[in-house]
Amino acid sequence: MTFPPPGPPPKRARPASSAGMAVLGVFVYFIFNFVAGFVGLLAGGSRSAGSLNVGIIGTAIVLVLVAFGGGGAMLASYNSNARGFGLGLMIGWALTSLFTVGICTGLNPEVYSM
Repeated sequence: MTFPPPGPPPKRARPASSAGMAVLGVFVYFIFNFVAGFVGLLAGGSRSAGSLNVGIIGTAIVLVLVAFGGGGAMLASYNSNARGFGLGLMIGWALTSLFTVGICTGLNPEVYSM
């Protein structure tokens, strides 16, 4: 008769992230960034520079929350597809920031001096 080894049972290993879902997350973030940026510029309006800054700052905050808040929550999941998608959202934010020199994600301080 064999007995199990003493101690707590072994923890279940988390599956690896899905690479295909990470790529999909990047493309979904690009599309979301384009739509949110357009809506942010419309919300800011063209009446005064102060309202434009509020629209851009609000959009930048929403983009960061979606990318890192939503992406981080998905990374905490045990579902490999959700983990890959969350990682893709974060990668999409980083690539958008790099490719647009921070203009489309609100990191460039020149955006706020309009």
